[in-house]
Amino acid sequence: QVQLVESGGGLVQAGGSLRVSCAASGRTASSYAMGWFRQAPGKGREFVAAITWNGGSTYYADSVKGRFTISRDNAKNTVYLQMNSLKPEDTAVYSCATNRDSNYLRLGVANYWGQGTQVTVSS
Repeated sequence: QVQLVESGGGLVQAGGSLRVSCAASGRTASSYAMGWFRQAPGKGREFVAAITWNGGSTYYADSVKGRFTISRDNAKNTVYLQMNSLKPEDTAVYSCATNRDSNYLRLGVANYWGQGTQVTVSS
């Protein structure tokens, strides 16, 4: 009942910036949190950032804190991830997800997942 579609991935030079988007459609609720995860080849999925749609609180993984910014546009039902000062180790498939509880979402427990968008950072 909820569809999440990511976009905006691509190839970027190290030190550069990229903004990925996640558009949500279908049934949703204002209490649902949205988050970004990433998975590099041969590695497991890891938490990147999360935001609560109703409270405006944000959370970040230590590896991206200070470089990435998660934001929302409720009118467009879209969550964004602005990635600055990108590093080659940021290369991964970035997926968005949703859960009513931001605490569970940060642990990777989600009700819905998007298909992901590839982000490649070259050195």
